[in-house]
Amino acid sequence: MARAPFPRQRPSGPAPRRGRESPGQGRTLWCGGTFVRRAAFPGGAAAARDGRHGSGPVCWGTPAALAALLLLLLLGSARRLRRGRAGSRGGARGGRALVLTAHPDDEAMFFAPALLGLRSAGAAPAVLCCSAGNYYNQGEIRKKELEQSCCVLGIPASDVTVIDHRDLPDDPAVEWDTQLLATLVLEHIEAKNINLVVTFDAGGVSGHANHISLYKAVRYLHSEGKLPEGCRVLVLESVNLFRKYISFLDVLISCLLPRDALFILTEEETEQAKRAMRCHRTQLLWFRRLYLLSSRYLVLNSLRLL
Repeated sequence: MARAPFPRQRPSGPAPRRGRESPGQGRTLWCGGTFVRRAAFPGGAAAARDGRHGSGPVCWGTPAALAALLLLLLLGSARRLRRGRAGSRGGARGGRALVLTAHPDDEAMFFAPALLGLRSAGAAPAVLCCSAGNYYNQGEIRKKELEQSCCVLGIPASDVTVIDHRDLPDDPAVEWDTQLLATLVLEHIEAKNINLVVTFDAGGVSGHANHISLYKAVRYLHSEGKLPEGCRVLVLESVNLFRKYISFLDVLISCLLPRDALFILTEEETEQAKRAMRCHRTQLLWFRRLYLLSSRYLVLNSLRLL
């Protein structure tokens, strides 16, 4: 005798409510000048909220699994952001930009995203390095390394200038004279018809006294109205130690925070920046090799207008 099928029991309680799709689902997000397509979560926003994927239930598992999933999402989002170009309100499209550094290697270690981004935007960036980096009596070698690094970044030697002044020594304990430095920088700005200056902010990224001296000199020129008409100043944002060493993951954080310019490198451009840094062979100590692996400044530059 054939057996009757076992009757399916209905779940007790009210039927589960289906959440509506998020209004932002599938739209395009503008983040720091980069267009990013939001990834659609299968099953909609309600599925993401309730832990459902498509039509079936999913057990998300332990907190470790949740953390791993979140990390994968962050990695994927950061990589997608890096595929685009970043725009800026303080840029000099088609103008003439000057990246003002304190030592040979600053241009690659800190400013490579800005240099490559400005060059891509047609701003023809030049580099003015305010010392030869002679702290260990390697100044002549480091000048050559600077030219090699800039060549990798697409900047010809004719656009690279080193100020080797005895009163501007490479020394982390010495603050340079603001008036002297401001005079030398202004002469270069006027001679090169510069309309955008990019340099360190008040924190100097690493707290180096020479870096901070550049900021003070440029701030003096700006506040006293001595810069040529229409010349803007962008300063590189100093961040906390955690953000400084999370590499491209800081892209997500930087996109959410206010800034006036954001330059994000692709993976290929990041390798280009690292090649430029490797030109500074005298500086490749063990801790700088770790810097090459983990620094956000080889991936992105977030800057603010003075």
